[in-house]
Amino acid sequence: MKKPELIAAVADQAELSKAQAAKAVNAIVETITQAVSKGEDVSLIGFGSFQLRKRAARNGHNPQTGKSIKIPASKSVAFKAGKSLREAVNN
Repeated sequence: MKKPELIAAVADQAELSKAQAAKAVNAIVETITQAVSKGEDVSLIGFGSFQLRKRAARNGHNPQTGKSIKIPASKSVAFKAGKSLREAVNN
């Protein structure tokens, strides 16, 4: 499901116009993005949680040349599915 399809589904379920549903979906995505980028965890009970994870700098190798390279420290977003979502997927 892509974003336009999600917006249409939200509009149908919440009995909103597509414009109103788009505003709601965009607001949710923006709020989650801002919170996680600040290092805050976002938990949606039953659905899941988003959190920022830090990866330390490390050494790796280029598989084409075999040379050793330094991989810089980075941040990534982790999503952990909640119980209700896991159960819905597994049934």
